Amino acid sequence: MNQNTMKLQADHLIMEALREDISSEDVTTNAVMPAAVEGEVDLICKQDGVIAGLSVFRRVFQLLDDTVQVTFFCQDGDRVTRGQKMGTVRGDIRVLLSGERVALNYLQRMSGIATYTRSVADLLEGSRTRLLDTRKTTPNMRIFEKYAVRVGGGYNHRYNLSDGVLLKDNHIGAAGSVTRAVEMARAYAPFIRKIEVEVENLDMVKEAVEAGADIIMLDNMTVEEMGQAVALIDGRAETECSGNVTRENIARLVSVGVDYISSGALTHSAPILDISLKHLHPVEKGR
Repeated sequence: MNQNTMKLQADHLIMEALREDISSEDVTTNAVMPAAVEGEVDLICKQDGVIAGLSVFRRVFQLLDDTVQVTFFCQDGDRVTRGQKMGTVRGDIRVLLSGERVALNYLQRMSGIATYTRSVADLLEGSRTRLLDTRKTTPNMRIFEKYAVRVGGGYNHRYNLSDGVLLKDNHIGAAGSVTRAVEMARAYAPFIRKIEVEVENLDMVKEAVEAGADIIMLDNMTVEEMGQAVALIDGRAETECSGNVTRENIARLVSVGVDYISSGALTHSAPILDISLKHLHPVEKGR
């Protein structure tokens, strides 16, 4: 995540996280550290995985004190191992202690998503199918979580509701039919927007194709039904399959031949990667 993106899109979110954790003061730190003392602490990985969010981790400390120095020995996307020293943080010990939890929360969450995404993406290796995330993200964490998916080898579906047209079951119900929903979307949305339609059976597939949908999402259909749907679409629209896709069941979908597989599990079910700040100690300035 580059510096400009960080400042424009992430800084206010990080500040809100810091304000949540420090509403007035860090009572514990202020009690044991009444004055500024230069210190250094190690960033240690406690389990194997894929690291993501190092720039966000650094930014937490920078927003508290722009003189804090963060040095990394790895970069986003690297596979890391248990016990690996991934970096150091140096600065006022009060800042290191007060920023620790928020910085680690971001890094653990993002690395957990990258790790899980990599394990799922590996199962699609050799196929033409791309792995997509969804909007099933933690509130106010979307920019971080979707970035972590990319680091892990996945791709981003639309970022938010302003980003593209996706006609789901309730939109179709509101419009009255697949055909009518596509017609209304085509008339309203800018011409550069693709129109995706979620379908649940072969009759809806036929209607979506005839209506001129750009992308057809096969939702919660059996593998056999999806195979029939792909044959029926026959390249007239891009294809996506979705519906409770996880690492445990994605392999059965590879042979279907869809262009995309989307999985909410990438963001809503990935466990964190265990990471700690350890060995905090004072250091002499200038050394």
